[in-house]
Amino acid sequence: MTNSKFEKLYEIMKRLRKECPWDKEQTHDSIKGATIEETYELVEAIDEKNYEEMKSELGDLLLHIVFHSAIAEENGKFDINDVIDTITEKLIRRHPHVFGEVKVNGTDEVVKNWEEIKLAEGRDSVLQGVPKNLPGLARAYRLQEKASKVGFDWNDKEDVWKKVLEEIEELRESEKEGDIKKTEEELGDLLFAITNYARFLGVNPENALRLTNEKFIKRFNYVERKIKESGKSITDSDLNEMDKFWEESKNKE
Repeated sequence: MTNSKFEKLYEIMKRLRKECPWDKEQTHDSIKGATIEETYELVEAIDEKNYEEMKSELGDLLLHIVFHSAIAEENGKFDINDVIDTITEKLIRRHPHVFGEVKVNGTDEVVKNWEEIKLAEGRDSVLQGVPKNLPGLARAYRLQEKASKVGFDWNDKEDVWKKVLEEIEELRESEKEGDIKKTEEELGDLLFAITNYARFLGVNPENALRLTNEKFIKRFNYVERKIKESGKSITDSDLNEMDKFWEESKNKE
């Protein structure tokens, strides 16, 4: 990439801020939801290994970076050069084993050094920096992952599985007691424990659930299509009929 291409993109954004009524009205708050949406659209393209779509979605995300930067520049907060300088300095600072004299033996030491560097930068906790707005499973995974980097972790995968079984029993007990608040808490504990077990399996639970959601949609759409082909509506079908097509969809995978 040449600097001229990036500069052209930024100049287009600044012109839109001056001449396009819609772009002129936008603020950090008004477009933040779209910024999140573009990130998820990129993730979807990555999941589907759709490189043409990935290229497009990366462009959309880059647009949001220059959009937010242009708004900040107008408000006298920072500009795109400050954004680039900040990430450049951070990359160098957090990779002393590449740009400095620090020696490391593998990924684990790199990750541990990162957490030490972040604390030295002024963070009060190793858990700081995990966004509150992350989906629940993803946030649980990141919290556990960051705690594990400083040694706060289970030693044995089987102990983690025992914790999952323990949380299942506690959930069943709270359900029997009819305490909905307690049941909610116990369900949260169970999901947290399962997330921990997923981490020990080397599986990201957010990715796993997203893939299962897509699998459910694909199978249910098959059920809807087969029922429609039979001349009926999904609302007129019974569970036995739907379950028959559900099993059929699984066999076709």
